[in-house]
Amino acid sequence: MTFRAPVRDLAFALSTVGHDALIARAYPDLDADTVAAVLEAAGGFTADVLAPLNRKGDLEGARYENGKVTAAPGFAEAYRQFVEGGWNSLSADPAHGGQGLSKAMELAVFEMVHASNMAFGLCPMLTQGAIEALDLHGTERQKRLVLPKLVSGEWTGAMCLTEPQAGSDLAALTSIARPDGNGGYRLSGQKIFITWGDHDAAENICHLVIARTPDAPPGVKGISLFLASKFEVKDDGGLGGRNGFRPASIEHKLGIHGSPTCVMLYEDAEAELVGELGQGLPHMFVMMNAARLQVGVQGVAIAERAFQQALAFAQERKQGRTVWEAEGTIYGHPDVRRMLMLMKARIEAARAICLTTGVLADLARLADSEEERAAAKARQELLTPIAKAWSTDTGVEVASLGVQVHGGMGFIEETGAAQHYRDARIAPIYEGTNGIQAIDLVGRKVGMEDGGVMRALCAELALTAEELTEVPDLASVGRRLAAGVAALEQATDWLLAHRGPDSLAAATPYLRLAGDVIGGAMLGRQALAAAADPGFASDPWLKSKAALARVFAGQVLAQAPGVAEGLMDGGADLEATPAAALAS
Repeated sequence: MTFRAPVRDLAFALSTVGHDALIARAYPDLDADTVAAVLEAAGGFTADVLAPLNRKGDLEGARYENGKVTAAPGFAEAYRQFVEGGWNSLSADPAHGGQGLSKAMELAVFEMVHASNMAFGLCPMLTQGAIEALDLHGTERQKRLVLPKLVSGEWTGAMCLTEPQAGSDLAALTSIARPDGNGGYRLSGQKIFITWGDHDAAENICHLVIARTPDAPPGVKGISLFLASKFEVKDDGGLGGRNGFRPASIEHKLGIHGSPTCVMLYEDAEAELVGELGQGLPHMFVMMNAARLQVGVQGVAIAERAFQQALAFAQERKQGRTVWEAEGTIYGHPDVRRMLMLMKARIEAARAICLTTGVLADLARLADSEEERAAAKARQELLTPIAKAWSTDTGVEVASLGVQVHGGMGFIEETGAAQHYRDARIAPIYEGTNGIQAIDLVGRKVGMEDGGVMRALCAELALTAEELTEVPDLASVGRRLAAGVAALEQATDWLLAHRGPDSLAAATPYLRLAGDVIGGAMLGRQALAAAADPGFASDPWLKSKAALARVFAGQVLAQAPGVAEGLMDGGADLEATPAAALAS
């Protein structure tokens, strides 16, 4: 099935999440015409170059032979074109060779990259995180010699955290970096699940690795961050000999077969310290948080790809007597149309959450006053776990519905619907499982300013609900959004009063509730913006925004009070039930 880059959807979403105001105040060289041109060009590249490789990457995948990894067929050449097109450097600082565009623009472009070919997109996605980490914490040498090559895309970056005995528990890692007596380090250990840790698409690969020094204290306070390059980086920027690390194998995965997930062995490899000793975890979290938002965008992207395929199938497949005539196709069946509209609504809600978080990231750096920058940063931190978890859950749900729309044909690999479901399933797991995102939300983010950051957001959502209720066509959305906001406020107050095991037991349903309510508000704002457009009366696409908001309100927002009530039951039953009681 041919991929169509959702350029109009992305441009509209950007305009409704504050991007126009952002570029007017902080990006004088970026206007609506430039935004449209960038999106159109990215749409053409992703549809014409990356999308045709997606199925081939799934069927043939990356290869590991004789200690080397070869990218999936066509990927290396596509990466060369990606770099030559400047797509790797969109939001990077011009001081390092970047184009200095907004973070939200980068996210919009990468949504199309991931939708066209998620396995390919993982390579430049992780490079973006490495760029941000080195820009903030790199040494002068690293910024001078390594950062420009990562920005250009000539070199790629990899994030190296997980070890066999230390998955999400980074305190348990054992990789060690010993001082070499010359200001550098010698790195030894094993890392697993290293995405694009080795490949032949770029001339050098820069690994950001967390490890301990010999005298480091136990736990996370003993972790430092190191840079190890596949080939030595000389003082003049040239490349020297091969470093002492290598791939031992690549994993055989459920999906994203075109992305080489490597087991990496570090054998006395040369490495440099990044930032300060003992600060590896906060330094790495710069890269991790960038990746988490990008993974949220992946959820939106794979949902968009699955939706496009399901919609095309529904408009072609003839089966049974239709209730609503659609040339006899299954699009005329009410339940099929319900699924498709719910898929589309969830995509647009998740897209808006992710792009809003991108706008906030820019405001946290570029707003005029320290007070405004701090407020933007706090809301960005609040939304990041929601953007990652809610959007990737959306990706799985939408891809699953895509299989359902296909019926039995969806369960057959040849149609391609199953690939989207398999690819989507990793996103709620990597870069911090969605359970960890929920714990972060209730354990750290909701408590910011004693709940003030979430309460301020809820107050804005309530104003949106009031505005919606004043529009007859959207009044039902406003009422359900108001009830959802009230439920979120009630659940927030309960969490703040029940910190500890009860709040942890409620974490995942609370994150779902927050995403549902925020997403519903985003769809409401889009419906209001569409209704205000001069072309509204004659444009079915604009008119659909109200319908999508109503479907989401009826199918999702209406459940918010029940979700809030359920999560406030606490975790007594979870705590009191031993595993033996669940076994048959």
